[in-house]
Amino acid sequence: MTHHPYSFDRAELHGSLADPAMESMNFLNQIAEQYPTALSLAAGRPTEAVFDLADLPRHLETFCRYLREEKNATESDVRRTVFQYGRTKGIIHELIAANLRVDEGIDVDPEAVVVTVGCQEAMFLALRALRRDERDVLLAVSPSYVGIAGAARLVDMKLLPVREGADGVLLDDLAAQVRAARAAGLRPRALYLIPDFANPSGLTMPLNARHSLLAAARELGLLLLEDNPYGLFRADGGERLPTLKSLDTTSQVVYLGSLAKTAFPGARVGYAVADQTVRSPGTDRSLLADEMAKIKSMLTVNTSPMAQALVGGKLLESDCSLVKANADTIAGYSRNLERLLTGLQDRFGHQPGISWSRPIGGFFVVVTVPFQADNATLEYSAGKHRLLWTPMSHFYQGEGGERQLRLSVSSVVPEQIDLGLDRLRSLVDDLTANHRL
Repeated sequence: MTHHPYSFDRAELHGSLADPAMESMNFLNQIAEQYPTALSLAAGRPTEAVFDLADLPRHLETFCRYLREEKNATESDVRRTVFQYGRTKGIIHELIAANLRVDEGIDVDPEAVVVTVGCQEAMFLALRALRRDERDVLLAVSPSYVGIAGAARLVDMKLLPVREGADGVLLDDLAAQVRAARAAGLRPRALYLIPDFANPSGLTMPLNARHSLLAAARELGLLLLEDNPYGLFRADGGERLPTLKSLDTTSQVVYLGSLAKTAFPGARVGYAVADQTVRSPGTDRSLLADEMAKIKSMLTVNTSPMAQALVGGKLLESDCSLVKANADTIAGYSRNLERLLTGLQDRFGHQPGISWSRPIGGFFVVVTVPFQADNATLEYSAGKHRLLWTPMSHFYQGEGGERQLRLSVSSVVPEQIDLGLDRLRSLVDDLTANHRL
């Protein structure tokens, strides 16, 4: 008797598994694995040059000493804190709150902080809490980080794109999208955006635009989900702009944070600041953070206390200032960004059909090219010219970005930037000469 393994039709599984947002990261990883000698200007991960394995035991001991001396913990308490499951909302919430106060001017109750497994979980928890039924929708600036599209798809929350201008979200389009959604019987719950050095566009919202967005959100009755993984990395020496959350006086903003770029990504520690109140009949008010923690308790139970301890130690060693802890890293990213922008000018400054963004910080530059910068072109680039980049079309809901690519400067050294741009020059010449436009 022949036994056949159990199988599924894809239509029997969750619809998100066929969603382009879910395929994007897998495709880029597959191309990188298929062409291991290709130079990557695609990856948005932080540089590994600043990582030192010898730091980890010191970070752990620093955190344990903090528990003993500042929290009056016994040795048994310290072991339990580090080795056991631990508090669902996290064990470094007070240190994160201190960091936000020192670096961002955000004064928040530590109980409003939920420590998460990366910022991706923070997004999921926020959307899962906000999505009550099929009428609830999320708005997001377009182009936008693919992770928010994936999180929305996983909670079955429709995503409505909002157009982006030179100063960030276009408020007229935001208002029009909200009105149209409500007229269709939908409930717009929140707008997701990255105001500082956005992924993928690299744009930064000016201060006046931030105030205008907060006013528009209040008028529209809309929550803002502010994601800020790159805010520390201003490259032009100018003063960092205040976050939306630091300007927020009406709890209109849920702040999504990541310690991947500013500590180390392997710890997988992120957080959400959700200080909005939740009313329940006959009971005291709770915080949205408490409600998100309920979801987390059924999703990941808690964030690794060992990982939190390592990150907590790093925070303590820099007086809870990640600006201070990342001084050399910030300078390195700044030099890389300048090198990329100068290199683009040197190679393409007088070539018709090619232009690029000029961000003032962060990791990403968007290049507009005279050919389809799609998955097929990326694979050709990787195989023939040994260069990886990211198609901008991955970041749009529907059409957009077909002739644009994103370059990243975060995980390469200056010499690799020069080599990558030389290979980009070769790719452009190849496609132009062979009419593969």
